[in-house]
Amino acid sequence: MSPWNLLALPPLPEELMRRLLAPLGDQVTVRVPAARDRDALMAALPEADIVLGDWTATLALDAEAVKAAPRLSFVQQPSVGVDGHDLDALAAAGIPLANTPGVSAVAVSEWCVAATFSLSRKLAAADAAVRAGEWPQQGLQPHELRGRRVGVVGYGPIGATCAEMFRALGCQVTYWTRTPREDPGYEELAPLLSGSDVVVVVIALSEETRGLVDPGRMKQGALLVNAARGGVVDQPALVEALRAGHLGGAALDVFDVEPLPAGDPLRDLPGVLLSPHVAGVTPEATGRLLAATLDNLAAAVEGREVDGVLNGVSPVITRKFA
Repeated sequence: MSPWNLLALPPLPEELMRRLLAPLGDQVTVRVPAARDRDALMAALPEADIVLGDWTATLALDAEAVKAAPRLSFVQQPSVGVDGHDLDALAAAGIPLANTPGVSAVAVSEWCVAATFSLSRKLAAADAAVRAGEWPQQGLQPHELRGRRVGVVGYGPIGATCAEMFRALGCQVTYWTRTPREDPGYEELAPLLSGSDVVVVVIALSEETRGLVDPGRMKQGALLVNAARGGVVDQPALVEALRAGHLGGAALDVFDVEPLPAGDPLRDLPGVLLSPHVAGVTPEATGRLLAATLDNLAAAVEGREVDGVLNGVSPVITRKFA
């Protein structure tokens, strides 16, 4: 059988991409678009048997793109998020889309705990004050984390790991999820938001979850930690809640527009910890991501079941054109 045509969309140099995919050997022929734009994507799709997705969502497969790919048999997204891909259009075309669930659970959860500690203990403000020649031992008013109520929005592998870590620190943890779980601690979203001292957002972005978290509904003085996607939290409402002093602070690894634009009010608001979408980026998590991606691609071309299919299509990949 001829090699599978694999169209690689991640924002990496072509030579590095080929080295990363080298373990697949002569089972695949690796191609990349001529440029990182829509026209180049559409031009490359007609010959693609497999697409390795773009984790930035710049080159996403919407309904038009799916229509332009008659040979496409499988999409492997090398991330947990599948932003921009039209799962319904892929399912209608019989194309399974898989992600890499759980590979960044520890990394993202540790970031959420670290960010919460930073906000609670006013670490950034203390650092800035000392650098400026001040010594504000009495003015910062930090709080202990132990005993505080933490509400986790989302309960996939990341949410479950977050809950485990915060409970280990002595926090009272509840969670909300769209999918029922047997784990104790479930709470409806409205009381979770209004009753938590810390709200940790780790739920996937979809049309159902866009704008899901309104900071104005949160408890006075609470902390917001968002490691999901910017669109899950109502960002203008967050800015207003921070300006009004309704929230005690926010830690944000994700934003409506990335990179965060110059002049965005979040850059200048006090009590806000900003991070460049790196909560899940550690060498350990990257290693797990690469291993899971290569395992799934190998399974796809060898006729074995792939893991992590999200859109309800059979996990056994059937090549449309030999």
